[in-house]
Amino acid sequence: MSSDQQYPYGQQKPYPEQQPYPEQQQYQQYQDPYQQPVYDSGATQTWEAETWDTQYQPVMHPAQPVHPVQPAAPDAAYLPPRAAYPLPPEAPAPSPEPAAAYAPPAAEGYSAPTTLGNARITDAQRARAEGRSPIIPPGMQPAGLTAALGMLFAVCAAIGPYALLVPLVLLQALTAAGWFRLNGMWPARQGIALAFAGGLAADAVLLSVGREHAPAAIIGTLGVWVLLTLVLQLRSHAGADERMYGLMATVASAALAILATGHLAAAEDAVVIGGIAVAVTVLARALPLPGVASVVLTLLASAGAGIAGGGLTGIGAEGALLGMVAGVCALVGLRVASYDYPSRFVHLTAGVALPLTAAAPAVYLIGRALV
Repeated sequence: MSSDQQYPYGQQKPYPEQQPYPEQQQYQQYQDPYQQPVYDSGATQTWEAETWDTQYQPVMHPAQPVHPVQPAAPDAAYLPPRAAYPLPPEAPAPSPEPAAAYAPPAAEGYSAPTTLGNARITDAQRARAEGRSPIIPPGMQPAGLTAALGMLFAVCAAIGPYALLVPLVLLQALTAAGWFRLNGMWPARQGIALAFAGGLAADAVLLSVGREHAPAAIIGTLGVWVLLTLVLQLRSHAGADERMYGLMATVASAALAILATGHLAAAEDAVVIGGIAVAVTVLARALPLPGVASVVLTLLASAGAGIAGGGLTGIGAEGALLGMVAGVCALVGLRVASYDYPSRFVHLTAGVALPLTAAAPAVYLIGRALV
């Protein structure tokens, strides 16, 4: 008779000191009175817990051989397997919706609504993406600002040199900021401040030494500022290419700001004619005309403005030469400000300042010959 028959389940053995047989010690466990027997019939295994997932169907694998159950720790509870439940039928996957057809934006107004961010781009970005010409003229609004600034030059020059400082300082600030932005360097506060300071230094030196020493004052200030820019770039911790690019941009911006001092060095009558000629030139160039016709009309308008300015100042018809040369220089400045897909900020800075800045040498040199 076995020990299981002598001592039924749930009763205490009369002899506690008696040790169980090895077979009984191997399978002796704490058992759940509600445990259901587990049969291994060799069939495939199924999911042994309730589930609410109707989208995923697990892959059935053949049944693995059952290994002998290792004896559990005396104080560990035995967790019996639960009854198996069949899975519900797999739900069909939703079919993807067809992609919406691309609708090109309208020629005017806002583009079609989008959920991928702001789809509106600037004119320069659109022109670059479409592979169009990198030349984008500033347009009528910057031309109007340049014309107003040119007329301000003419009025202040008639008053005196110190009154001329007001539009000249504004021109130098726009030139320094616009040139850096035109070269794609933004923000560049140190370079802009350095170039603008060079223009102010040239103005101060010129006023202190007089107009008769204007070439020495302008060239000397430019040389000092080139050396100062070189020293500052050598102290920079940027890469070699970046330092060289920053050096060239800073030197060019400072040179243009200092070059604008030529308006202060020129005769008052020459500044009056040059300011009027540049104002008329940029307005004529902004008109929607074909390329060749626009250039011819612009040159004729600049010459006529020079004649009108010569009549106001007493120079006479000789002012046509000064007006035409100033107009050509203004066209060069407009062309530079229109290059390489410029942004609106470039148009409102470099596009406003470069026509007047480029005309400064012509105003000084031809003005000395005429006056």
